[in-house]
Amino acid sequence: MTTSEPLAPQQFPPTLREVMLRRRWIGMLALCLVVAGVFAWLGQWQLASAIDTDPPPPGATEQVRPLSDVVRPGQYLAETSGGQRVETRGTWIPEDFIVVSSRVNDGAEGYWVTGQLRVAERTSIAVALGWAATREQADAAIEALTEQGAVEAEITGRIIDDEGVEVPPRTDPMRLDRMSTAALLSRWHDIEQLNVYRPYLASVSAPDGLVDISSPAPETKSPINWLNIFYAAEWAIFAGFAFYLWYRLARDAWEREVEEFEDAAGAGTA
Repeated sequence: MTTSEPLAPQQFPPTLREVMLRRRWIGMLALCLVVAGVFAWLGQWQLASAIDTDPPPPGATEQVRPLSDVVRPGQYLAETSGGQRVETRGTWIPEDFIVVSSRVNDGAEGYWVTGQLRVAERTSIAVALGWAATREQADAAIEALTEQGAVEAEITGRIIDDEGVEVPPRTDPMRLDRMSTAALLSRWHDIEQLNVYRPYLASVSAPDGLVDISSPAPETKSPINWLNIFYAAEWAIFAGFAFYLWYRLARDAWEREVEEFEDAAGAGTA
């Protein structure tokens, strides 16, 4: 009766290549490929968004367009439409001429007189009519405009984004320092079921008693958005890091196996 000889222990530790070709690490590599593919798609999307392939031609903002062609009530103003000259017609609401403070005109700080212009049935837009150096001049212009009543007006001006709401100072709770349609709306009359434009209109010509608002043409913007390019580069780095992470984990596993093999070999020798 013959006895079988015991299996010889493994003479050499596994190589890094052998570890990487195991089913477990091939599966993790496939997962990394999926993750990297998603990152690459996000980077491509950011890169495509970084370059404006159809920028507006120079001087486009100086061509007067109908208000309804540029923005609709309740809609946000497109970035390319900021500062666009528009025209519209409507009726002033006599009770809603309001002063906005901290308005700079050609380097001098003063006040704007604003009003609610009813451009259609139950549709209004906030309009900055003109600038005054003192509050007394602004109040006098409001008094004159109010006495005229609900007159019709044709306004040409620049359409500008809402400046946002700011908490008024405690010393003067009724003071407004920002041209905010939302803040003005809270003080307007007859606003039930009223459609309102989010941006406001800065008139190019002021009524008697006020100074024309200084509103130069917006600067021409670069067709390249460098921030989006930076984000695209970040996604590419993330995709590369996914492969590096897979390699690092596989190498750590291989190093542990080599260390365990050497420990076992040392114990056998002892």
